[in-house]
Amino acid sequence: MQVIKRPYSTVLQALGGVGPFSGLLRDAPARQPYGWARWAASLFAIHNPQRMVALDCPWWNVRATRDVEAFLRARPAARVFEYGAGASTIWLARRAGTVVSVEHDADWYERCRDLARPCGNAQILWRDRSADPSAYVDAIDAVPGLFDLIVIDGRDRGVCLAQAKRRLTLGGIILFDDTGRARYRDAIASSGLIERRYFGRSYCVPYPDHTSILSR
Repeated sequence: MQVIKRPYSTVLQALGGVGPFSGLLRDAPARQPYGWARWAASLFAIHNPQRMVALDCPWWNVRATRDVEAFLRARPAARVFEYGAGASTIWLARRAGTVVSVEHDADWYERCRDLARPCGNAQILWRDRSADPSAYVDAIDAVPGLFDLIVIDGRDRGVCLAQAKRRLTLGGIILFDDTGRARYRDAIASSGLIERRYFGRSYCVPYPDHTSILSR
């Protein structure tokens, strides 16, 4: 899949700077947040966090994103932990009290850290999985307290889920992305959590995809 995604994203990013496509990217932030124009513009922002930040979109299923926003709107002081930094880190920081994200890729970490710096309430940690595979999963232990929302959208997702469960507030939720992938199903099924599974239009990709929201 990655062999296909990289050239695809390169082409789409290039098209995003051309004529009507650049106009779509420019005008979409003023359109309905979960409408078709915002989603269509996100196709030209794949693997481009600057464009995603400008569009104010995370790379998740659209309906799941809408429901997470509603959850955070009711909890403006929410504490969020995120496995896997990106444009979603800034999207979350604009809606939550505090966000701590962990990233394993050093170059991506630096890129996202610079984008998140103006938010003031977002911190991105870097953990080298090549030196210590558990350092990434255990990064949540560097932050005391419980979290209202935990996002699992990076590496070692099944193990991250086991960590996330014990750090969730009463009434908190876990957003687990890409839950259509077979390798994640056993971890979710054995978690003891209730899964609300979304399938359909998802930012950055032209095909329907899965995101799940897990709760006690």
